[in-house]
Order: sequence, then structure tokens, then C-alpha cells
Amino acid sequence: MKKIVWILCIQFLAIAGYSQSSAAAGPLPSAAQLKWQDNNFYLFVHFGPNTFTDLEWGKGSEKEEVFNPTALDCRQWCRIAKAAGAKGIILTAKHHDGFCLWPSAYSKHTVAQSNWRNGKGDVLKELSRACKEAGLSFGVYLSPWDRNHPAYGTPEYNDVFVNMMKEVVSAYGPFFEFWWDGANGEGPNGKKQVYDWRRFESTMRSIAPNTILFSDIGPDIRWVGNESGFAGKTNWNLLDTAGFTRGAGAPPADTLNQGNVNGANWIPAECDVSIRPGWFYHASEDAKVKTPGTLFEIYLKSVGRGANFLLNVPADRRGLISAYDSAALMGFAALRTKSFHSSLLKGGDASIQLGKKNVKPELTDGKENTWSSLGKDYKNEFLDIRFNKITELNCIRLKEPLQNGQRVASFTIELLNGNKLLSSLEQTTIGHQRILTFPTQSVTQIRIKITKAKADPLISGIAAYKIDSDLVEK
Repeated sequence: MKKIVWILCIQFLAIAGYSQSSAAAGPLPSAAQLKWQDNNFYLFVHFGPNTFTDLEWGKGSEKEEVFNPTALDCRQWCRIAKAAGAKGIILTAKHHDGFCLWPSAYSKHTVAQSNWRNGKGDVLKELSRACKEAGLSFGVYLSPWDRNHPAYGTPEYNDVFVNMMKEVVSAYGPFFEFWWDGANGEGPNGKKQVYDWRRFESTMRSIAPNTILFSDIGPDIRWVGNESGFAGKTNWNLLDTAGFTRGAGAPPADTLNQGNVNGANWIPAECDVSIRPGWFYHASEDAKVKTPGTLFEIYLKSVGRGANFLLNVPADRRGLISAYDSAALMGFAALRTKSFHSSLLKGGDASIQLGKKNVKPELTDGKENTWSSLGKDYKNEFLDIRFNKITELNCIRLKEPLQNGQRVASFTIELLNGNKLLSSLEQTTIGHQRILTFPTQSVTQIRIKITKAKADPLISGIAAYKIDSDLVEK
């Protein structure tokens, strides 16, 4: 019986694309981390008293009646998110001012104390339901800093924060992502809090084991080190966290931006940026919403560098996403659809070879569990893409099967017309996906060489496109 099971396992691994030479090279992502990375674009919604006071960081002393959206419609948020191609929404359930967008039993600074819907409103409940209806993932941001709570700055506040986490997970989960901000300022008593991060983490692991946890140092995903939405051109999904803490004790910005080539932990980067200059809605910024072209550029520098893209789109004082933001999102979605609608490598106009072996089905089937290995002698191998006719292109996408670890440290793409080398593009990491753009070239052949790798290189996807020349990364 054992022999039969072993034979079946060997057959399955062969079908899935594994081989002895493509054994996993750790550290490796969890199943939840792999699933999270496939949700590569989603929205952040900053909403709360700051929306009505025109502040970015509330003082915590704002009266609860300040929060009073006149036409809150979380279904509208979800319709816009879906149309924009976003995979989910993360809501600021509690920002630094301490105001809770749900009727928490552990605070007296919540929607229950406001006049909105006679104190019976619950933004988390409405958004949770709307996301389920729309088929979107739902996440929450919960700042541990609380400029209102009287227990902040004392050991008892850690109990409060743990209870709040339990409260939102049980009432509104499951969440695909839980966002911890590392900010730590003074509370109403003038004291700072000593956060019990170990307890916070163990609590979440216990009550929501499949929820991805975000902070400067994970444990599951990391801040990218800036609020511009740009990951490093070199971007490892690995990070060393020993000796670092969240907030002021986090790793340097350039480390967060690039990761560590030999990092001990799988902690990929998330790129957060706002569609406006500020994070909360301000009417004075209606004319300053980022253009579709700017959003596309950020996409290339986040998703196109192997990270995830978290775009903040704040709700206005009505409780709606404004027409200005919606228009920019629709334009952004249209640019992505037009640019990446169909790869030039599909339709029989090109062949892909590794040496003399035709490997096209493995690299263009869109599946994560099939790939081609360049083997241990990869420096003497290359992938050749040959077109049946001269083809114009200016964009190439590559993918690694990350379930086997991140391996490629550097590679070169050569663009040729016949025997003439038109240009050579030298790059570093690939990761979940690498989208490269360049001035339009007329080619008959693309040659991909891996120049350095941590283990025998594996490629799970190749695509080529001709996008609008104005969108080529500068």
C-alpha cells in the first residue's frame, strides 16, 4: 500500500511541475501569504472624525457628534472597488484619535455615542456585509495609539486593545488582512503606551490564524518604507526582524524597501499610498486627485516589482467615494485592461524554448503550479522567445513560482532583430511578478538569461505587451 501511495505522489509532483532540481529553497511563504499576494491590488478607506474636521491626525478630544455622514453607502464603495479591479477593502476602524467605527464595548468614543443614525450605526457591519455581497475581501486597520482612551499609557490599555481585536474579529471577520500602525504618541494623560506586541500577535494567531498581519516587521507582510507606493527595483520577500521593533525601532527605510537577500523570514512588501495628498477626505484636495496615468506608474513600481498595492481612497462627508476619486479609478482600470488584455506570446505567433525544448505551455498557461527550471547550470542556459514576424513591444512580465521560494537575484533580457542586438536590460529580482517597460522595439526574438540565483531558477510565467508609450516607466 505504501508503495502505491509513493508512486501516486511521484506522479502528482511530476504533473505539478516539480522535479528533483526544483526542490524548495527557503524561507517559504505560507498558503495564506501566497493567497494574499495574488490579491495584488486593493483599496484603503480612511474615514472617521478627521473627515469632518479636516485633520489628518485627530486630537482625540473631538466630540462624538462630529461624526455624522449624511448618506453612508458601503455598497457604493464596493461597486467602485469592483469596477476598479480591486480585490478588497481595508477600513480604518480606529485611527489615532481613538474613535471606533463600530459600537465597541471597550470605549466611550464610538459611533454609539454619536448622533449618526441615533447612535445605532455600525460602519464595520455595513462594510462587512457589502464586501460579502460583492465578493470582495475585507480587512481592518486598528491603530494601537489612542488619544482618547483614559487607560492609554497604563498596562490596562493592552487589555483594552486585545479585547477590541477580539471584538472586531468575532463580529465582523474573517479578515484577509489586519493592519497595525506602529505610531505611538501620548494619550489624554500625557503618557505613551508600552505596547504588548507579543500578546497582540499571539491573540491574533489564536483567533484569526488565516488573517495576514501587517506592520513594519510583519509577522506576515511589511511596510515598504515609504508612502509613495514604490517598492525597490530590487525587492526580496525576505526580511530579518531580530533586534527590530514596530514603529520607531523598525528597520531602515531602504531595508524595508528592498528586503534582505538572505532574510530569515518570508515577509513580502505592501505599498500604501493615497489617491490624494492626504489620507482623509478634504474638499480642498478634489482637484489634486492622482491621474490614471500616475496610478498606472505606481502600479508598475509596486505590483510590477513583486509587491502588493494598497491604494487609499477616502470616503467623503456623505460617506461616499467622491466622483473625482471614482473617475480616476475608472481611468486607471481602463489603462490596465487595455495594456494587459492579451499577451503577444499567445495565439501561435511565438514559440518559447529552453535550449531545444519547447516550453511554451508551461510559461503561458497562467498557472502558478507549472514552471520551467533552468537547472543548476542555468548560467549556460537561456529562454528564447522567437516570433513568427517582426513584432513591436515595450513591456515584458515575468513570474516566479513562490511556493518554491524566491530564487532569482539577477537576470538579463536581450531584445534582438535577427542577429542584431537592439538592447540589453539588466535587472535584479523577479518574485511574484516583474513588469518591465522600455522604449518600443521591433523584435524577432527575446532572450532571457538568469545571471545569478540562490538555487536553480524557476520561471512560471512570461508575457509580452505593447502598451501606450506614455505609460512606459520613466
